[in-house]
Amino acid sequence: MKLGVSSTGPDLDSQIDPRFGRCQHFVIVDSDTMQSEAIQNTAAGAARGAGIQAAQMMAQKGVQAVLTGNLGPNATQALSAAGIQMITGVAGTVRNAVESFKSGDVESSATAAPSGTAMGTSTGTGTTPTPGSGAGYGMGMGRGGGRGGGRGMGFRRFAGTGSMPQAPTSQPSASQSQELENLKKRMDKMQEQLKRIEKRIEELSK
Repeated sequence: MKLGVSSTGPDLDSQIDPRFGRCQHFVIVDSDTMQSEAIQNTAAGAARGAGIQAAQMMAQKGVQAVLTGNLGPNATQALSAAGIQMITGVAGTVRNAVESFKSGDVESSATAAPSGTAMGTSTGTGTTPTPGSGAGYGMGMGRGGGRGGGRGMGFRRFAGTGSMPQAPTSQPSASQSQELENLKKRMDKMQEQLKRIEKRIEELSK
């Protein structure tokens, strides 16, 4: 797996730089062979958008996961849009961070959603099929990248235990309808924000 590690130096024994967008170097490491390549972070001195530019560098290098100390919201969204896994809170040397990742001692701090499509479901035991709400992330952005946002409506199916199925319960209450409307509005806002990020990435890549 190809890892991108924010570093204060150009080799595996350099210390982790906790600043992703403004770190001095990125050490690109093949976790299987431990072969590494150091690249200077040209976004470190940017007046603004350093996190987005650094995320674009990682995508261009084919990085599948980044290991760093901290990630800003813009960098997080850009990495997620590129389908790159994110591991934060990492410290020590680059070598130790990669070894910890390989052994499972560190976990992803955010989930990338390259396809942007999902549907929430839940399963229980009971006698009546009723509509339920499942956690789903179903918002995608164009060109194969996107970060899911918002809660989707799922369907909870209860396995029968011998009783005859009964009619579905009544329609959702007014409060549920209001919540659904609010979620739709939030989803629309996040879609607009992701479109702006995608447009900015395209501008920077020209």
